[in-house]
Amino acid sequence: MKKKLLIILPALFLVSLFLTVSLVIGFSALKNDNGSLNVETQTDKEEEDEGLKEDNANEEIREEERDDEDEVEVRPEDGEEETEHLSPIRMQTPERVRSLYMTSCYAGSPSLRSGLVQLIETTELNSIVIDIKDFTGMISFRSNDPELEKAYATHCPVGDMKEFVHELNERGIYVIGRISVFQDNFLTKKRPDLAVLRESDRVIWRDNKGISFTDPSSVEVWDYHIKLTKESYELGFDEINFDYIRFPSDGPMGDIYFPHSKERERADVIEEFFHYLHQELKDVGVVTSADLFGMTTSVYSDLGIGQIWEKALPYFDFISPMVYPSHYPVGFKGLGNPNEYPYQIVKWSLDDAIERTTAATTTIKTIEGERVGTTTPAIYTKDVFDKNKIRPWIQDFRYGGPYTAEDVRLQIQAVYSAGLDSWMLWDPSNRYTPGALKPAP
Repeated sequence: MKKKLLIILPALFLVSLFLTVSLVIGFSALKNDNGSLNVETQTDKEEEDEGLKEDNANEEIREEERDDEDEVEVRPEDGEEETEHLSPIRMQTPERVRSLYMTSCYAGSPSLRSGLVQLIETTELNSIVIDIKDFTGMISFRSNDPELEKAYATHCPVGDMKEFVHELNERGIYVIGRISVFQDNFLTKKRPDLAVLRESDRVIWRDNKGISFTDPSSVEVWDYHIKLTKESYELGFDEINFDYIRFPSDGPMGDIYFPHSKERERADVIEEFFHYLHQELKDVGVVTSADLFGMTTSVYSDLGIGQIWEKALPYFDFISPMVYPSHYPVGFKGLGNPNEYPYQIVKWSLDDAIERTTAATTTIKTIEGERVGTTTPAIYTKDVFDKNKIRPWIQDFRYGGPYTAEDVRLQIQAVYSAGLDSWMLWDPSNRYTPGALKPAP
């Protein structure tokens, strides 16, 4: 018996030592070199297009975080009595919006989100963009609507969203809710009749990441997102931001079928959606913004996805081109590797955006424009918009190379050099660069 104990006790000691060291290493891995959190999270924005696409593997990481003993998921029913009395604060849009993006994975974890809130409060930032609905199609908060409630997130829910938004407003932080529209794995699975299909066999089409899209012509899909927008506004969000408002572009494009759009011009479909959205929301009072590919500021075609700058301008309070330098082609504006020219890429893109926004005429035919004269190419009227309708997304993530504090700051300076005051930082992993930001005023 004594011999057995002599063998077992040292073994138990070694196991205990191994577990202790593993925990210390595991905790250290959550931080990067500058001490900011370094956890991969659920949503990315565009990959080959205008940002990084969401990676399903990130859900597994966030699920592991949920297993921590000190992490308690707050469901609405847990704090229903406390949150029922909360009325939306409804902050006015800051004259100068300086924002960052927060995934629902971070928003649903008090320990993770606190670091980003602290970053906002200690720097020049004054706003935040939080996922309401991401590429999965799942909705991050519980809904009073039976149809929307079916899409309540199984991964990365934000059970105390109403409370969190209210708290942010109380701390003087403007809160924008992000809705990924036509990219939607959940809705296409539940309603394949609304999905983009493969031409060859009429089953659900998926892009290179395995992500599916609803057909942008479906009015039923439009109404679904209008309903979600209204409920999000009632919950307390100050503004709603629409992303993935486009046709798919990355995948087997030679084997694709649009059951609702058919052969219609994609730019006309997207413009009609914008017009419909505006008509349904204009009396609600909600501030709206739209994310467009960065190249839409400089290119007059629809890029194959249905987005044209002039066709979006009349229908949103703000337009947010995703002017990430790493996602511009080599040779853009005569430059070489765009990663080496963050200031120039952003500055030139925004110069083009301002020129097109403030112009009184355009070569783009829109729903509201009227032809002027009989010249060729045709010229059409358009409303003149304030240049401050433009609020760009800028890059604070690695893609095509590292992005330093200097690279991020150069993009911010380019925004100011173009004559604009507002910008938003995008990093799908929520690892922002404090050194790129000025201290709070």
